[in-house]
Amino acid sequence: MPADLETSSVLQKLRQFDSGAVEHAEVFRGELTVFIQAGQLRRVGEFLRDEPGVLFKYLSDVTAVDRYPGEPRFEMVYHLLSLETGERLRLKAGIPGDDPRIESMVPVWPGAEAFECEVYDLFGIYFEGHPDLHRILMPDDWEGHPLRKDYPTEGYR
Repeated sequence: MPADLETSSVLQKLRQFDSGAVEHAEVFRGELTVFIQAGQLRRVGEFLRDEPGVLFKYLSDVTAVDRYPGEPRFEMVYHLLSLETGERLRLKAGIPGDDPRIESMVPVWPGAEAFECEVYDLFGIYFEGHPDLHRILMPDDWEGHPLRKDYPTEGYR
């Protein structure tokens, strides 16, 4: 685990790969979080999965944060694990609230399929290129997305 940003070999390799894709990074309790431009997320994911010495082949979770009323409104969060080193990495990407969409990470990590359906269902974020994006927790005829901060606490009437 990196003690700080200067000693993070993963961050150094990411910046060498594409310094423009990395918006900024931080370490909290020994775990690295890298903020990536949303349009570069899939490329960065492929690099992290395939690059020797990096190899984050395991996607353990995908979720989102609603920063309402701020912009970008949504923040996609991807939790990765290197099975070789045990190192954890968190990727974050901001998405605007007016048309929340981002490329699907299923081609990079097939395990993202159900996670992305859950985020779509609860936050209303559309994943471009997802093989079967549908509601997974709420009924098909449910109105709205219940984890959005502007969702009424007692539902729509």
